[in-house]
Amino acid sequence: MRRALFVPLLAVALTGCSALGRDTPCTEAAADSQVSVVWRPADFGGPDAARLRLCVDGACEEQASGSSDDPFMSLAVRLPDDVGAKTVEVRLVVTSAKSGDTVVEDSAGAELTEQHPNGTSCPPTVWTATFRAHPAEGLTSPEGMKLQG
Repeated sequence: MRRALFVPLLAVALTGCSALGRDTPCTEAAADSQVSVVWRPADFGGPDAARLRLCVDGACEEQASGSSDDPFMSLAVRLPDDVGAKTVEVRLVVTSAKSGDTVVEDSAGAELTEQHPNGTSCPPTVWTATFRAHPAEGLTSPEGMKLQG
């Protein structure tokens, strides 16, 4: 008898008192549709030795490369939340803070990926893409990026 009672109680506990998890509450994490770029500041020289400018479909954001002590930095250009699954044009320009010379210039098409930070049936739905700013190769995949030197 104990076993027969235990199994249904365990099922209710694991589903949060909902009928097999259908009414699972959503978390409330905020997120924006965006294209971002990440980099290791040490790759671009000393503290704030470069300025990175990221443009997506004509909208741009810019910031200094950061301190060599930081493991990584990032910069993002926000997109409309309803941008949807499409390819957007991304342009990266890295300039020397000292001379103003262009160190890296690259562009690529970014295929936006659908993301559900609070679960598949919960809002928001956002569209994102991420690149790595590489000092020799420009815009590359961030996959496998080491965050320490």
